Amino acid sequence: MRWPFRILFVGLITLFLNGCDSGDDPDNWQNYATLGLYDASISKDGSLVVIGAQEEGGSLWEVESGERKSDWNHRKGQRTIIAKTAFSPEGDFAITANQQDLVLWHTKTGKPEWFWSSPGEILDIALSPRGQYALLGLANHTAVFFDVMNGGVKRTLRPGGRVRSVALSADGKIAITGADDYSVSVWNMETGELLQKKMQENIIDTVAISDDGRTVFSASALDQGIIWDVESGDILSYISGDESFMQKRMSYLSARFSSDMSQLITGSSSGLVQLWDVQDGEMLRNWRVYKKDLYGPNSVSVLAVGFSDAGGYLAVGSNGVLNEYD
Repeated sequence: MRWPFRILFVGLITLFLNGCDSGDDPDNWQNYATLGLYDASISKDGSLVVIGAQEEGGSLWEVESGERKSDWNHRKGQRTIIAKTAFSPEGDFAITANQQDLVLWHTKTGKPEWFWSSPGEILDIALSPRGQYALLGLANHTAVFFDVMNGGVKRTLRPGGRVRSVALSADGKIAITGADDYSVSVWNMETGELLQKKMQENIIDTVAISDDGRTVFSASALDQGIIWDVESGDILSYISGDESFMQKRMSYLSARFSSDMSQLITGSSSGLVQLWDVQDGEMLRNWRVYKKDLYGPNSVSVLAVGFSDAGGYLAVGSNGVLNEYD
C-alpha cells in the first residue's frame, strides 16, 4: 500500500507546485542582454527601461522600438557592474550605481548629469522628481537622502538593520525603508520623522509606495506580501498567491502601484508576475516571464515590473528579457 500512496502524494505535490507557478505567456518579448542582469528598472509610463547587464554593463532602452538608446557605463570604454538602477517619477532622469559610486543620467540626451560616491555600500535606490534627491538604502544600517544637485546628505535615516529596499512617493516627501531586522518604516522626508513602523516575519525584500504616499506594499522573504495604509498602519489586504490547497509563501522582488492606486503588480523570484486588487487582495491576472532556454537551469527572477500608458503590463527578467502583456 505504500507505493500507491507515495505516487498519489508526489502527484498532488507536483500538481500544487505547477498550479502555483502557472500563468499566461508574454504577448511580446525583447531580449536586452547577452547573459543575465544584475538589476533593471522601468519608467513610470512604461516607455523606457534601464538595465545593468552582466556582459554589456549599463544601458537605456526604448520599449516601443526595442532600440538601445544609450550605453551607461561609468568609465568610457569599460563595462561597469551596475548593481542598482532607478528612474525619477517623470522619467527625465535615471540613476545607475555600482556598490559605491552613482551616476545621474538625462534620459533624453543620454548624457551624465552628476557623479558622486555613496557613504556606504548601496543596496537599493529611489529618485525624487527631476532627480534632485536620491534615497539610498545602505548596508551600514542607514538610508541617506542625498542632495544630487548640490551634493551632500540632507537626511540620514536609521531603521535598525541593513536597508535592502527603499521607495519614495511621487513628490519625494514620503519614504519607505525595508530592512534586515524585519522592519518596514515610513518616514517624513521633510522633517525626518518616523511615521509608522511595521514588523514582518523575515528580511524585507521589497517595498513600494503609491504615488500619493498613502498606501504601502511590503514583502519579506518567503512570506506573505501586505498592502497597508500609511496614516493608520492598518493592513488593507494580504497577498501570497493561491492558498486553496496549502498556504503558499512567495519571495516578491519587485512591485509597483498603478497611477490610480487601484492595482498592484508584483514580480517574484520564481518568474511569476501577478496583478492584484489593492483593496481586497484578489489576484486579477498572472503571467510567466519568457525563458530563453527550455532545458537545463533556467530559473528567472522578476527584477522590475510596471504599467504602460498604452494599458499593458511590463516585466523584466533576470535573463535580460523584457516581457510585455496586453
